[in-house]
Amino acid sequence: MQVIPRSCGQLAKGLTRWKSPQCSPWVTTSVGLLPRGSMHPACVPMWNVAALFSQFQQAKDFGLPNSSWSRDMMAQYEKFVAMSKDGTWKRMPNHKHLIDDIPKQMRPEPAAKKRDGTRCFLRNVYTEGLGFEFVMFFSASEKRVVSIFQPGLYLEGLTGYMHGGAIATILDNTLAACSLLSTGRMITANLSINYRSPVPLGSVVLVDTKVDRTEGRKTFVSGQVQSVDGQVLHVDATALCIKLESKNSPQQQARSSGSPEST
Repeated sequence: MQVIPRSCGQLAKGLTRWKSPQCSPWVTTSVGLLPRGSMHPACVPMWNVAALFSQFQQAKDFGLPNSSWSRDMMAQYEKFVAMSKDGTWKRMPNHKHLIDDIPKQMRPEPAAKKRDGTRCFLRNVYTEGLGFEFVMFFSASEKRVVSIFQPGLYLEGLTGYMHGGAIATILDNTLAACSLLSTGRMITANLSINYRSPVPLGSVVLVDTKVDRTEGRKTFVSGQVQSVDGQVLHVDATALCIKLESKNSPQQQARSSGSPEST
């Protein structure tokens, strides 16, 4: 059998025409199961796959667009990117370890060490489009965080819809980020959720959260999950977050010494 050499240009042209099967609403590609009509519908250039593997070897930022994002997801992302140009909003990075996304001055004391084999619960699926596909934007002036969220197939509860526990997870993550970025190091003490209508898998929703008020070390945060057009309210929630004190603060030192000031 004779092997005919091809130029790099010929190979590149052939790769751009490589397509995956087009027989269902979800397309099986070399990077996983993707929804049809996504940013690169049914067509994934081979060099994109190489780029993905390269990112996996490094500190991959999951808050950046990938081929599983639908047109609605991309439209919302571009909208918030445009609003970020004047500094009103800021995209927050999102890696497989939460500690990498927390500003140094807000990290636990002492700083937690990453263990081999661990990753943030929301980033426990590497195949794009199957788990939690989301990107967070923060407005310091409004004390508000919005997650643009597209639930994948692995988040199913009732057939065709997102599991209530997965909804609670994305809400808890966004509410906690809102409190942390607005008021400093904290932990969630209470989370109350009202489920209004189911969230379809593969749809795009906005998880919109804001700080309502602060009372001493307490921060009260609220949020809701709604359709991108604002016509459907899926979930609303409230949370109470408690600010953590530094070990070097006078209050913490008083507690450690057992002085009357600790009360």
